[in-house]
Amino acid sequence: MITSVILNKLKSAFTDLLPIILVISFFQIVVLKQPLPQMGEVLVGGLLVVAGLTLFIQGLEMGLFPIGEAMAHGLARKGSVFWLLAFAFALGFSTTVAEPALIAVAAEAAKIAGQGGLIDPSQKALDQYAFGLRMSVAFSVGLAILIGVLRIIRGWPIHYLIIGGYVIVMLMTIIAPKEIVGIAYDAGGVTTSTITVPLVAALGVGLASTIRGRSPLVDGFGLIAFASLLPMIFVMGYGLLIFG
Repeated sequence: MITSVILNKLKSAFTDLLPIILVISFFQIVVLKQPLPQMGEVLVGGLLVVAGLTLFIQGLEMGLFPIGEAMAHGLARKGSVFWLLAFAFALGFSTTVAEPALIAVAAEAAKIAGQGGLIDPSQKALDQYAFGLRMSVAFSVGLAILIGVLRIIRGWPIHYLIIGGYVIVMLMTIIAPKEIVGIAYDAGGVTTSTITVPLVAALGVGLASTIRGRSPLVDGFGLIAFASLLPMIFVMGYGLLIFG
């Protein structure tokens, strides 16, 4: 039975990766008309990816989703809105500030800004710029999750908040320094990491299923949208502060 479950999990992971494999194979064989370089290493690497994806998905199902829902249920039953909002903010901030993609993007942005003469090219100035960028994004994600949780509690329609948020993004794009706009838009994507997404999604679903009158399907989702939206606003604000 255990072997059958493992094989089914591996098969499911391979099926998820199959479109990528087909696309790469098509362009390599049909368009470039060349065999894949280092075929042995590619095959071994592909097997490792399948195994890693299988373990990762299993870990989400066994660990992150249950703990997110359990904490949402526990905090909701405690009846303290303050602690629920505090947990939402802390969860968004902590998972984002340690996100490797954000660290890499912030460091690269600082490097390019230094080379372009926008900031002092000294290592201290580059580190300060990158740190400030990370803190801006992390704070914005924490605030975004807090607002999303408050929306679930109050029953606010999500589309009003999202549309209003993107109107602010468009207006800030007009006035923000052009050097920060692209970084701000990328910041909205790098925040949705492999750890943040399952934890936040589980928090929303668990909270919506606990509060009377809320639907997990209608109200439980949407927190990730806020986590992608607010970083754009805050990073452009950071650019106005630094470059303005």
